[in-house]
Amino acid sequence: MDTTTKKSLTQKVTIVGAIVDFTLAIFKIFVGILGNSGALIADGVHSFSDLLTDGVVLYAAKFSHEEADDEHPYGHQRFETIATFVLAFFLALVGFGIIYDGYSRFINPEPLEHISLLLWTAALSVIAKELLYWYTVSVGKKVNSKMLIANAWHHRTDSLSSVVVFAGVIGVNFGYMKFDAIAAIIVGLMILYIAWKLGFDSSKELVDSSIDQKDIDKLYASIGKIGGVVSVHSLRTRRIGSNISADVHVQVEPYLSVSEGHIISVSVERVAMHCLKDLTDVIVHIDPEDDEVAAPYDKLPERPEALGILNKALFNEKCDGQIHHIQLHYLDGKIHVDFFLPLSCLKTKNSHQEIKNKLTSTVSELKGFGNVRVYFSEI
Repeated sequence: MDTTTKKSLTQKVTIVGAIVDFTLAIFKIFVGILGNSGALIADGVHSFSDLLTDGVVLYAAKFSHEEADDEHPYGHQRFETIATFVLAFFLALVGFGIIYDGYSRFINPEPLEHISLLLWTAALSVIAKELLYWYTVSVGKKVNSKMLIANAWHHRTDSLSSVVVFAGVIGVNFGYMKFDAIAAIIVGLMILYIAWKLGFDSSKELVDSSIDQKDIDKLYASIGKIGGVVSVHSLRTRRIGSNISADVHVQVEPYLSVSEGHIISVSVERVAMHCLKDLTDVIVHIDPEDDEVAAPYDKLPERPEALGILNKALFNEKCDGQIHHIQLHYLDGKIHVDFFLPLSCLKTKNSHQEIKNKLTSTVSELKGFGNVRVYFSEI
């Protein structure tokens, strides 16, 4: 699904939710005041908090679906994460406020009025918010948005809190005066739980926590089956909004060509993204050996310096005249060298073994250098 469609669906379902939330909030608070029900007033405040979070979702939807740019090369999906965290914060404030008010009413309970109207209002809220939950969560799954799914659960908490309000009013109607206050406190506790859950999950994403271990194991297994892959290690993952980013070290045969190593890395990206549908960015590091246990290379000269050392030694030994190409292999903590010479040099009095012996002798005296291989071919 393209970004524009996702943005459009997200905005549409959120606007519908905002209209329903606003209507229910006004109606429930009005009826709650009329019937002296702290629980229904708390439920109305909860609906107003839904309206506020709908605004946060709309704001995040505007930015989170924008394409990557120079300032945000990894995209804008973290706007969703921040919005979810803000949602949790507002929910927590609402939850504490409702619990405080419920406790006050528990200490000093007051009789309810217009019982039938209170019950019908609570029932209407349950139906409306439950329908809104299913509508929002279906769109959230369709566009793969944790933010929308979080907002859907916000709608469901309002539905569940209305069920509690309904039960509280019934209790008061049977003479249990404190049931309304108890219902308000229960609503507050429900809101706090959802706030903690949303806040905890979004905070994990903000600090780049890894994805579930079962998905990591699945990724390891899929990459390990690719032809040319010797082993897989140092796999790291993180969530960016609804997407997953990963980087991985893949060990291949040490003497593969650069182009073949590149093709293997392309295969790793393709297989990894097929393995996890939310994986959108994969960085593959090709290793000729297991760099978790291999000897360090920080004291070895890099290619330009190494070639300078080699060429100077070859010139001093007068064995550099016919060398066509030099290839370096950084393995086992040393630099191993491949020399490529033309076939024509074998027509001289020097044999293949004599040429190799002289090159090996020259290289063996150089610090940090290892084995030598010699190849002859038509130039």
